[in-house]
Amino acid sequence: MPRYLSLVRIDESTMPAEGPSPELMQRMGELIEEVTKAGVMLDTAGLTPSAQGTRVRWEGGQISVTDGPFTESKEVIGGYALMQCKDQAEALEWAKKFLKVHEEYWTVTCEVREIAEG
Repeated sequence: MPRYLSLVRIDESTMPAEGPSPELMQRMGELIEEVTKAGVMLDTAGLTPSAQGTRVRWEGGQISVTDGPFTESKEVIGGYALMQCKDQAEALEWAKKFLKVHEEYWTVTCEVREIAEG
């Protein structure tokens, strides 16, 4: 079965300063349990805020290093899920379920891509 990577992009300006609500974390835990029991989830995690990140870029034969936060970016990668699904349609259904556990004030995007094998 193919594997899919869901890159979770968030708009850090729409998330509360105190982080996800306890209710969101409970719904997220329930969904992770469901997707794990379904045999789909291989790995998942959230990432620390972009202020704690560093970008390393190769351009024009030179390396540059930039510490976060990355103010030029509207959305940053906030987490990921690695899933094994029968097809892309199934991976997209799980991504939709993930998005729906968030409160309305969040802006979250999942970019779902099949992992190239071999």
